Amino acid sequence: MMKIVSLILAAASLSTAMARELRYLAPAQKWVEALPVGNGRLGAMVFGAPVSERLALNDSTLWSGGPRDWNNPAAPAVLPQVRAAIFAGHYAEAEKLGKQMQGPYTQAYQPLGDLKLEFAGLTAPENYERTLDLERAVATVKFRDGGATFTREVFSSFPDQVIVVRLACSERGKISLGASLASQLRSESAAGGTDTLILRGKAPSHSEPSYVRNAKEPIRYDAGPDAEGMTFDLRVQALCEGGTVSCDGKTLTVAGADAVTLLISAGTSFNGYDKSPARAGRDPAVQAQAGLAAGKVRPFDELLARHTADYRALFGRVALDLGSAPEAAARPTEERLRRFAQGEADPELSALLFDYGRYLLIASSRRGGQPANLQGIWNDLMRPPWSSNFTININTQMNYWPAEVTNLAECHEPLLEFIGQLALNGRATAATNYGAHGWVSHHNSDIWRHTAPVGNYGDGNPVWANYAMSGPWLCQHLWEHYAFSGDRKFLRETAWPVMKGSAEFCLDWLVDDGAGRLVTTPSASPELGFLAPDGTKGTITKGSTMDLEIIWDLFTNCLETMAVLKIEPEFAQKIAAARAKLLPLKVGEGGRLQEWADDFKEQEVHHRHVSHLFGLHPGRQITPATPELFAAARRSLEIRGDDGTGWSLGWKINFWARFRDGDHAYTLVKYLLRPVGAKIEGTNYAGGGGVYPNLFDAHPPFQIDGNFAFTAGIAEMLVQSHTGELVLLPALPAVWPAGSVRGLRARGGFEITELAWAGGKLAGVTLRSTLGGECTVRSGERMVAIKTGPGESVKLDGSLARVK
Repeated sequence: MMKIVSLILAAASLSTAMARELRYLAPAQKWVEALPVGNGRLGAMVFGAPVSERLALNDSTLWSGGPRDWNNPAAPAVLPQVRAAIFAGHYAEAEKLGKQMQGPYTQAYQPLGDLKLEFAGLTAPENYERTLDLERAVATVKFRDGGATFTREVFSSFPDQVIVVRLACSERGKISLGASLASQLRSESAAGGTDTLILRGKAPSHSEPSYVRNAKEPIRYDAGPDAEGMTFDLRVQALCEGGTVSCDGKTLTVAGADAVTLLISAGTSFNGYDKSPARAGRDPAVQAQAGLAAGKVRPFDELLARHTADYRALFGRVALDLGSAPEAAARPTEERLRRFAQGEADPELSALLFDYGRYLLIASSRRGGQPANLQGIWNDLMRPPWSSNFTININTQMNYWPAEVTNLAECHEPLLEFIGQLALNGRATAATNYGAHGWVSHHNSDIWRHTAPVGNYGDGNPVWANYAMSGPWLCQHLWEHYAFSGDRKFLRETAWPVMKGSAEFCLDWLVDDGAGRLVTTPSASPELGFLAPDGTKGTITKGSTMDLEIIWDLFTNCLETMAVLKIEPEFAQKIAAARAKLLPLKVGEGGRLQEWADDFKEQEVHHRHVSHLFGLHPGRQITPATPELFAAARRSLEIRGDDGTGWSLGWKINFWARFRDGDHAYTLVKYLLRPVGAKIEGTNYAGGGGVYPNLFDAHPPFQIDGNFAFTAGIAEMLVQSHTGELVLLPALPAVWPAGSVRGLRARGGFEITELAWAGGKLAGVTLRSTLGGECTVRSGERMVAIKTGPGESVKLDGSLARVK
């Protein structure tokens, strides 16, 4: 049996290598056709034009604005009025009052600039190809012109903190170009010697969200001695082999070179979430120059080797084989998407998008940096969709669903650090806005760790702007990091103080519903309104199912934390008592899981959010062990429908995986792989999600969370561990009858070092325990209990019998 497993794993190595490349036969015309590279801080979108190349550049720390007081001291007086209106059933009045509890909008993630390369001497480029190699994290452009082969390679190096552009040719002396830097932000260029071009600039002091219409001054710059606004320094240096290089302050000119290495470095005045970037900022030139100084002492081959070694140490941990269709896999990516949508078999396309999600997480979230925002680290607009901020009523959390299970725990760290900083700011918000203990955050945040309700003091709809449960939801990520790793030091010193603070807020936020049960009030099911019994529309009420599920999740994780650490028995009793009094989840009309405490109808039956199924995923309250709720949740999802925005489709893959229905999960896989073309204007809230030509997730517009949800969903179809058991192949679709995966992780400190299936059934598995201990392994109707020591591995065959 293990021989069969080895053969399948060998096939996986070959087929996944074929699938791990995005390939195109023409340059990008639109931003969503360009190919992304990143090192967690510096990002670029590579367009690949032979004559007029463009690299759209980003720095993850470049945002508008600075720290400020966003809390609303008038809110505590309004809160009792909102609650009274809700309990009286006056929902329109409650909504109107709720707007008085809001604060300002968050700030916006900003584009850094463009590097433009104008090549001389090219006449008629042909045999064009551009690729993104997910095995090396390198974007490549190749073409022939005048009998010579030109090659460009672009990567963003984490160890050397520079973007590297390599220009090479099969014939000597053929590379001549002019390089220029430009930015949408206020900026000016200068020479930094004969081989370096510098662009210095400043970000706005404020940028209104893109959805704010008719703003008199949507983008503001401060002036004067106390002016706010982040500054930046962007540099490109040309290291030539042969030929000449010069710089006049506008253009960096290379003539007659054999090969050129361009080093791109940048710095901003960002000096921490709690410091003004203008008045207490760093000198951005120091960081920008340091990148060039470190990069130029290494030859290109060494820069590439250091980059690929660093990247592969993360990306190479997991390998997935879902089967092979060689003819399909050999086609360009856009053609593969079109043919797949028409029904052509291409299992490697699903594996490619799975790997792409892991690639994007490594490229946008690295140790010591910022979390991936709504667009990762890639943005070319000063007022990007939803400010490209941290949308923490689902989207930021979704970004990190694949982190632990796909063996990228290090990439989770920026979010975990963000949560701790959010908690510090959120204590002031909890006290000022609600007179509550602990800490709170709401719908949106930014690099300044904004924690107040947004809405511009009354312009936002409370159905989203006043959402107060993002803190408890974010705390789930702290617990999950421990659940997968077993790191008690992290749990005690980092996670627990933040989790406890969130629980303290929830204890104060909950109120008695008049029948002895605890509910949240005001409460919303994010972004979805309801119809009251008299037909009137409402947005905020009491006890939304999602709120109660999130608080149950937080309280349960807190109780398990206190049990593991053997701490705070009195607080544990308090939490246990409150959890027992939470309003139970209810089955409503038509067998559906109720979305609110009262059995209201939704204003949009097919709404993109399915918030009341949080307890199914990413929570663990609704499982096969709660059959009535499990069936009700399934009925709710059936009624909500399959279609949706890109990120919604990704969440639904995870839902159907938790229902252990692989064929239905695969239906959503197909939906998310729909090609939507390169049109980037406008927003579709109703549906039509899929992927752009460069495989970025399409809401539309671009949101990166759908990419990450897809990757997490594929992992969830193959391995689950949220119920306390390790379940293998819980949602395997019929279209993937044979395959394998290695490197996925499970809660309890287990790594699936080998997992193979054939004929739609488990063929064999090898598990390695990092912590040691007991585990129940399940596959179909079979189950076995195993016991291991730290670092030990166990091999099981398809019947779950041990293999020696």
